[in-house]
Order: sequence, then structure tokens, then C-alpha cells
Amino acid sequence: MSLLSLSPPLRGRIGRRPMLAGGLAILGGFVALALLAPLIAPFDPILQNPEAKLLPPSWAHPFGTDNFGRDVFSRVLWGARIDLQIAVLGVVFPFLIGTGAGTVAGFFGGWVDAVLMRIIDVVLAFPFLVLMLSIIAILGPGLASFYIAMALVGWVSYARLIRAQILVLKSQDFAVAAASLGFSRLRIMFRHLLPNALAGSLVFVMSDAVLVLLNGASISYLGLGVQPPVAEWGVMVAEAQGFISQAWWITLFPGLAIVTLAFGFSLTGDALADLMGVHE
Repeated sequence: MSLLSLSPPLRGRIGRRPMLAGGLAILGGFVALALLAPLIAPFDPILQNPEAKLLPPSWAHPFGTDNFGRDVFSRVLWGARIDLQIAVLGVVFPFLIGTGAGTVAGFFGGWVDAVLMRIIDVVLAFPFLVLMLSIIAILGPGLASFYIAMALVGWVSYARLIRAQILVLKSQDFAVAAASLGFSRLRIMFRHLLPNALAGSLVFVMSDAVLVLLNGASISYLGLGVQPPVAEWGVMVAEAQGFISQAWWITLFPGLAIVTLAFGFSLTGDALADLMGVHE
């Protein structure tokens, strides 16, 4: 199904799909919490208070305090900013690189397509997480290294999706007609073929955001991503692992935040796949 054919009935169809509405509500809620964190967080997320450490949930501290006396609720709110950034930027760069490469390879074919496929085969020959960790270890810990690693490893999935769609679409009547009218190759690729090939990739973006979010939290947990004392959910879980038996709340609430946000992306992706007629 073409993306262009979705425009007239799109609003009504979204309104009749509770799964899509629920997913967008979860994502919108996290975005609102992230934007309003400076206004609604009751405490400084990195300010330590040794006299208030390991306090259980209460009216003063709804999610309790951690081993440094920091308010867990405030840290979860501020952490939403970092983790949403990870989920979005972690898919934007692979999406752009993979979409461009897949479009060019699928349209031109020949040696261009052959070179791209061999590069993809090389990347896929290594386990995803191992290759990503190796790149981050070379570049050094930090979010910039994580984004570079995701771009270098994650683009191959988008390239394969777009390439497959372009190979099918370039033989369709509308593409042949555009070529016979003398339109440039760039116009045919990016104005006629690509908009009709994006449906599968847009659905995959939402599913990929779940993987990126979990990878970002895992990398931070291992000490290769966001560095303490910055409030990030993976960092919070890592710092609290030695206190699980005596202060369960330190790991519970950031863990629930990760699961809930991932669930929002997953719901939205499944609903978009149904809406666009994409079958994974």
C-alpha cells in the first residue's frame, strides 16, 4: 500500500484504532514528562543528601531515595530526557544512511548494488551487540560513541528494506512513465520511488526504537554509555544493583520506565503496520 493513499482517511482510521491511540498516548506522556521535568521534579536529580539515603517511597519522595540520598522520582523524570534522545537519535542516523544507500543501490543495480550487498554481508557477519561494543570501546564511552556505533551497525536493516522496495517499484508503470517523460534520476528516486517505499521502514523505525532504547540502557549499565552522575535509567539500575535486597525501589522504577517506554514504541509500531498494511 502506498503512503500517498493513506492521506484522505488517515485521521478517521487512527481514531478507530485503540492500539495506536494507546501507543501514542504513552509516547506523548513520556515526551511531556521529559519537557516538564524542570518544572515538576521536586528535587535536583544529581544533588546528594547522605542524611536521606535509602528512604522508602513516601509523600516526600514518591519513588524513594537512592544510596546517595537523591530523589529517585526526580531522577526518573530527568532520565526520560536522555532515554528519549537515545531512542530517537539512535534510529534517525541509521535510517537516513540506510535509506539513502538502499535507494541508490536498488535504483542503479549492477556493481553499485553488488558492492552494497557485500558491505551488508560483512556487517551482518558479526553479532550486532559485539560489533557495537567493539566500536564504542575503540571510540571511548559516551553517547556520541553510542550514536556512531548505532549508525555504523544499524543502517544495514534499513538499506535492505528500501532496496527491496525500490527494486519492485522501479519497474512499475508510474516509474517507467516518469523516466519516459525525461525526469532526472534524482527526481525519480526521491520524489516518485522513495515516498512509496518508506512504509515498511517507518514501521521498522518504531520497532527499532525499542531495540535502541534497550541497547542504550544496557550500554550505560555496562559503563560505556551515559556516565554518572547524569540521571539515565540504565545508569540508575547499574548504581543500585548492590542495594536490590534492601532498597528494591531504586531499580524498580527506572526499570518500569524502560519497559513502559519500550511498550509504547512497540504498540505504535504494531498499529502502524496494521494501518499501512505492512506485514513483517
